Amino acid sequence: MSRISYVNGNYCEHKDSFVHIEDRGYQFADGVYEVFGIINKKIVDYDGHINRLFRSLKEVQMKSPINKSSYYFHIKRLIKINRIDDGLIYLQITRGVAERDFKFPKNTRPSLVMIAKGISLESYEYTFKRGINVKTVKDLRWKRVDIKTINLLAPVLAKQEATDHHCQEAWLIDEDSFVTEGSSSTAWILKKNILYTTPLSNSILNGITRQSLIKGLKKNKLRLIEKKFNINDIKDADEAFITSATQYVMPVVRVDNFKIGNGKVGKHANIFSKAYMEAIKLS
Repeated sequence: MSRISYVNGNYCEHKDSFVHIEDRGYQFADGVYEVFGIINKKIVDYDGHINRLFRSLKEVQMKSPINKSSYYFHIKRLIKINRIDDGLIYLQITRGVAERDFKFPKNTRPSLVMIAKGISLESYEYTFKRGINVKTVKDLRWKRVDIKTINLLAPVLAKQEATDHHCQEAWLIDEDSFVTEGSSSTAWILKKNILYTTPLSNSILNGITRQSLIKGLKKNKLRLIEKKFNINDIKDADEAFITSATQYVMPVVRVDNFKIGNGKVGKHANIFSKAYMEAIKLS
């Protein structure tokens, strides 16, 4: 079966899905995006992701090309026609096509694309059992990373540096030597049965997976403190984790050149994963 994507109102073969060369996303990274996880043909935390998308649009002064209720219809249709059981939907909105000019164009319709991808949960479960390695790198991003924009060059460079050091994720370090978040995830450490993560600000993205895990922790009466942490805190941690729409809850077993705990997935990994799965809303 052919893979089908959505481009500005049309469903088309993925290989034939194109946007104009003067699309402002291509020339200026002038756009926002969301990633919707799919489990058993259902969308994970749809309301959280769609509400964050509209917040991002508002923050960059961009209008939605379709009404809010239509997103659900198109995402569900992509899941169906691509026969996706587990996977993701990538959704991107740019300010549209216009002659190159830094200023906002007038009367330009925003561009909307959606890409569907099937991903086996078996690969996630395999990685979960092994855990991942993390590389710390300097946080070079702009000052409004609370907006989920497609301006991702700094995270790309961070992820590549991690890959070059045989790591699966990068943790970004700010000017005060604290971890902000991962290049594409939220960062967590566990010390003495207390889970720590960076408090919300313009310096991190308010992760939807982060929100769901916090709900799950409260329901299970597990203790969480939103507090910044640094390399020394990481070295003293008993366990560590990342969360994201594509990784859900993923244990970290090594950061830079030192092990977390004994270098193996700890006992809380399954506890936190279960708490998250119990908290997520599927639609």
